[in-house]
Amino acid sequence: MGVGKIDAKGGFFDRDGTINNLVYNPLTQAYESPHRVNDFSLMPKVIDSLKSIQSNGFMLFLVSNQPSYAKGKTSLEEIKAIHSHFDDMMRRQGIKFREYYYCYHHPEGTVAEYTRRCECRKPKPFFLLKAAKDYSLDMNASWMIGDQDFDILCGQAAGVKTILLNNILSAHKRVSSTPDFFAADLSGAVQIVLSTINLGG
Repeated sequence: MGVGKIDAKGGFFDRDGTINNLVYNPLTQAYESPHRVNDFSLMPKVIDSLKSIQSNGFMLFLVSNQPSYAKGKTSLEEIKAIHSHFDDMMRRQGIKFREYYYCYHHPEGTVAEYTRRCECRKPKPFFLLKAAKDYSLDMNASWMIGDQDFDILCGQAAGVKTILLNNILSAHKRVSSTPDFFAADLSGAVQIVLSTINLGG
């Protein structure tokens, strides 16, 4: 591990369906990640939840699969514009993500440059392990929070505790994982994390 506080705690968060609302795509008839800045909106209580876990000593990390460009659904420029918009929202609220980890690949894409089986796409733990090394994280004291099986499997592979959110719009992507905890939303998940700390877990 890198040089730093050995007891540093990481809070790893999925983005779409966990922090921001999913958006209905009439072309696929499914709820997906936003493809335009104007479609991006935060879910309820997200700001307060992130502020709370940050103030309790957690380093924040975002870990998100973003294959929409690889699948030809939107431009890479639009995806990056959404990120910039989100980052600006967080900074204005005093919320600091240490790193934003995005995987733009997909094994069944239509854009050749981004169509492949990569090492950074969840459920592979590449980004979590990178953060552990770069920030000297205690993974036993760290958490992964998301709304899909991939998030939970990723967290488990990296050795962190996991919380699965019950977002009804992504229920079809929650069929086989066994998280440490379940929560209705991000606010409930953060309450679980903080109560576990208070109990000495």
